[in-house]
Amino acid sequence: MSQVEARLQALGHSVPDVAKPAANYVPFVVVGNLIYVSGQIPMKEGKLPFLGKVGDGVEVETAQQAAQLCGLNIIGAVKGAIGNLDAVTQVVKLGGFVNSTPDFANQPEVINGASDLMVAAFGAEVGAHARAAVSAGALPRNVTVEVDAVVAFDPAKV
Repeated sequence: MSQVEARLQALGHSVPDVAKPAANYVPFVVVGNLIYVSGQIPMKEGKLPFLGKVGDGVEVETAQQAAQLCGLNIIGAVKGAIGNLDAVTQVVKLGGFVNSTPDFANQPEVINGASDLMVAAFGAEVGAHARAAVSAGALPRNVTVEVDAVVAFDPAKV
């Protein structure tokens, strides 16, 4: 078990298997020492527990949980790409999309669910990342949040 997985386990999480694509794309692409992770939705064991718009029946705290689940799915994709999560040298960037009403303005707080998970899993230095947190009028399958990522790794450790 990697140190990253041990940290997550201590927080009550496990690393999911990489999700199968729902359309014509791949879950990740590795170019050099970078992993580009496709947008991950809050799917758990084949189910979508977080649906709907923030600002219209979905609270910020619930949306943060959805973003955290997207973050776990990102980590699962990274593990699927390189096998060893301890080879990650930097979470470079997260892109967060929040299914929200036009007047909702707290997208950064929602995407903190994924950002905080990256720091908890990889540590403050490796987990710190650049980020976007934007509103979306709708997301696939009416999910509350979608997050994509770029992650750097050390090829000598995989």
